[in-house]
Amino acid sequence: MTSLKQYVVNLLTFHRLGKRMFYDEHFTNTAKLSALENSKLPRRTEIINYFIGMLDAKCYLEIGVRNPAKNFDKIQCQEKFSVDPGVEFKDNPVDFKLTSDDFFDKLRKDALKITSDIRFDVIFIDGLHISDQVERDIQNSLEFLSDKGVLILHDCNPPSEYHQREQYGFKNSPATAFWNGTTWKAFYKFRHKENLFSICFDTDWGVGVLSKVKYPGFNLIENAIENEFYEYALLDKFRKEHLNLMPFEHWKKAL
Repeated sequence: MTSLKQYVVNLLTFHRLGKRMFYDEHFTNTAKLSALENSKLPRRTEIINYFIGMLDAKCYLEIGVRNPAKNFDKIQCQEKFSVDPGVEFKDNPVDFKLTSDDFFDKLRKDALKITSDIRFDVIFIDGLHISDQVERDIQNSLEFLSDKGVLILHDCNPPSEYHQREQYGFKNSPATAFWNGTTWKAFYKFRHKENLFSICFDTDWGVGVLSKVKYPGFNLIENAIENEFYEYALLDKFRKEHLNLMPFEHWKKAL
């Protein structure tokens, strides 16, 4: 086959593949779900600041910052600290240029500019969205959370199985570059922990909140984990129960 013929064959194959993907229901339906989720308000920043005000919080920690202008710079708290290894944002103007694991390890050893007796009133977790890492971030954060404090997690409510894929780099999926990872699995697991209460706000890809205090609307799952293999189909079927999912404005009105 000549190079010209091969070029034409490749072009036709590319066109047919692209057309098939463009009209595929998995792609079209997932695009609609992405657009719907992007349209929801409020954003995580407003929710974080609401809890800071509600708790009269004095100390804030953010894990997974990337560009601080997106969220961290907008947080209104007396004292705040940021942690990010700088993988996704080259400038990385944060307080601690570390992975979250290294940050907590050094904090326990008093090897940072802040000491191990510090307690944060609000901790926002938005680091690597893989369940085992999120689990470690939650467990480590609970150790340094004040008695009244809350952990807030982003990306707890993936709208499709494609949004909750493990590989962020696979952008040819129907979810394109939108990615929530498997954060929901760690959040769901901790909803079964004794003396830990939670809620997930149905906005901005799912803003989950965990606390040692049973704030209004917060609950826990007292039974054993029913979705023992953390299957997305069961999350989708029992989303409200798995996550304690609620619109943020409805929760505010019920306070």
